[in-house]
Amino acid sequence: MKEDFFLGNGAIALGLLEAGCQVLTSYPGTPSSEILPEAVRLIKSEKLDTYVEWSTNEKVALDNAYAAAITGKRSACCMKQVGLNVAADSLMSAAYIGTIGGLVIISCDDPGPHSSQTEQDTRLMARLAKVPVLDPSNPQEAREMVKTAFELSEKYSIPVILRPAIRVCHARQNLTWDKLQANRNPAAFKKDPRRWAATPKFRFLLHKDLNNKLKDISEEFNTLRPYNTHNLKSGMHFPLGIIAGGVPSSVIKDILDDHGRKDIPLLKIGAPYPFPDSLAMTFLQACDKVLVIEETDTLIEYCLRNRDNVLGRFSGHVPSEGELVAQKIEGILQTALDELALPSLNIDSQEDVQTLVNGLDLPVRKPTLCPGCMHRSVFYSIRKSRPKAIFTSDIGCYTLGLNLGSVDTVLDMGASITMASGFYHAYAQDGTEQPIVSTIGDSTFYHSGPAGLLNAVYNDARFVLVILDNMTTAMTGMQPTPSLGIRADGSKGKQIPLERLISGCGIDFIEVIDPYGMKDLRKTIKKAFAYVKDPDGGIAVIIARHPCIIAYRDLAVKNRKEISISDECIACNHCIDRFECPALYHDGEKDKTAINPALCIGCAVCVDVCPKGAIMAE
Repeated sequence: MKEDFFLGNGAIALGLLEAGCQVLTSYPGTPSSEILPEAVRLIKSEKLDTYVEWSTNEKVALDNAYAAAITGKRSACCMKQVGLNVAADSLMSAAYIGTIGGLVIISCDDPGPHSSQTEQDTRLMARLAKVPVLDPSNPQEAREMVKTAFELSEKYSIPVILRPAIRVCHARQNLTWDKLQANRNPAAFKKDPRRWAATPKFRFLLHKDLNNKLKDISEEFNTLRPYNTHNLKSGMHFPLGIIAGGVPSSVIKDILDDHGRKDIPLLKIGAPYPFPDSLAMTFLQACDKVLVIEETDTLIEYCLRNRDNVLGRFSGHVPSEGELVAQKIEGILQTALDELALPSLNIDSQEDVQTLVNGLDLPVRKPTLCPGCMHRSVFYSIRKSRPKAIFTSDIGCYTLGLNLGSVDTVLDMGASITMASGFYHAYAQDGTEQPIVSTIGDSTFYHSGPAGLLNAVYNDARFVLVILDNMTTAMTGMQPTPSLGIRADGSKGKQIPLERLISGCGIDFIEVIDPYGMKDLRKTIKKAFAYVKDPDGGIAVIIARHPCIIAYRDLAVKNRKEISISDECIACNHCIDRFECPALYHDGEKDKTAINPALCIGCAVCVDVCPKGAIMAE
C-alpha cells in the first residue's frame, strides 16, 4: 500500500485510474483543472497506458470520451460547471443513445462563485439531461464515487455525472492506495445505425427506454449506501430533521457532532438524481419539520413533492445565492431552532472578531494583472488609441482589463468576437460609425473563437480584434495551447499557429506585435482601424504576443532594468490610475509616485506611460 496527501482533484484522478479509466479528456477550468495533471502524474509513476488529452473545448472533450465509451472502454471527461454548458448538446443526446463502456462526466461546481461566471448547479443540468448524478462530500468519497459512477454507467448503459464542488476539489485528504493496474479492454465498436445515428422516430423510443432506466436507478438510489443514508431509529419521531447533500452534509454532521445534538436526525443524499423518493418520504414522515441544506440550488427541495413541512430556499430560510460556508449553515440551523422553540446551539458570537477585523483598517485591494503582464500594455494602448470605442472582452486573466477602462462586456467564452459583430451590425443599421475593439486570449480563441470569427467575416462585420497571446492558458494553471504543440502528458503534438487558423477564417489583415513596445502597438492599432474603415477592408486582427510573466519568468523579461522616478513627477497619478501596475504606488511623504522594488520586474514598459517623462529606466 502507498500513502499520499491528495488534493481533492487528485483523489478523483486516483479514483478514475483505480476504476480502469482508459481515456481521459478535459478542458481546464477552475475548480476542475488539476484532475487531468494529477492523472498524468499517476499514469507516469505507475507506467499506465491511459490516453489523456487537453481538448480544445468541453464539447470536444465529451465527444472524444463518448466515442471511446461506445467502443466498450471506460472513459471520462472533466470540466467546470459552465464548461458543461458548452458540452450540453452532446450530453443531451448521449443520455438518449446511451453507452457501452462506462462514461463518467466530472463537472466541478463553484458555489460563491470564486472564479466563475455563474453559480449554476450541475445537479440541475443532470436532471435536465436525464442522467444520474453523484454529489461527493469529501475527497475520499469523490474517489469512491468514481467507481460507483462507472458501474452505474455500464449497468444501465447511461452517462453518469460526478459533481464535486470547489470545497471537495481543493480540499486535501490523506489517502492510502494500492498499485494501479492497466485496463486492457480492447475497442470494439459494433455498428447499429438505428441507435448510434438514431432519427427522431427512434429517439422517441430511446427516450422511453431512458425514462425506464431512471425509474430503476431511482429505486437503487433508495438503498445506495453509504451515499444515501440517514440515522433514524425505527419508531422514533422528531420535531426537526435535516436533509443535506454534498459538502453541506459534512458541515451539518460536524455541527451536530460538535454540539452533541443527537435530537436532530440527518438524511444525507449523495446521489440526488434520479431522486430516492422512498428514502426521502420515510425521513419526512418521521419529522414534523425538515430543513434542507444544499448547494447551490433547489434540486432536493424541488423533488420533495409535498413541501408543507419543509424549510429551505422556497421558504426563505436558506439564501438563494452564495456559498454555504460553515458559519452560514450554523446560522440557518439556529434560526430554524429558534422558530420551532427548540434548544439553541449556543453559538459563540462572531461580532467581536468582525469588530476586530474592521478596526484594522486594512486596504481593499481589487484583483489586478501581474507586474509586467503583457495584457496591461495592450489595454492601456487600446484605450489611449480609441477611448470612445466599445470594448468587448472575454473569459481569462485579461478580463481584468476592466481596471484599465478597456473592457465593457464579458459574457462567456468566445463572446468578445460575436458581441463585437453584433454591436457592429446594430450601429451600422442606424448608419452610425462606431469603433469596436474585441480582446480575447489565445487559449480562449482556440476554445470558441473561430466559429464567431467566421460568422463575422461572412456577414461583413467591421471591428479590430486583438488576440492576447501569452503562449499559455494562464488563468487555469499554465496548460499548453495548440500553438505550442505540447500535449497533456508533455509529449510532442502538432503545432497549430494562430496566424494559420485566423487566415483560414478569411482574415486578410493579420499583424503580430510585441505589446511591450507600446509606441509600435499604437501605430498598429491606428493602421488596423484604417483597414476597418476602408471600403475594401474588413476585420483587422492584431496578435499581441509576449510570454506570460508567470509561465516564462526568464523569457518574458530578458533584460531587466532598474526603474526610478525623477523629480519631474507631479503626482498626477496617471501611471497609477490608468496603467495600474502593482509596482507603482503613491508615496504620501514625498507626494509623488514611487516604485516598490519587491514587485517591480524591470520590464520598463511604464517608461512610455508618464506624460512628464518622470519614469526612467537605467
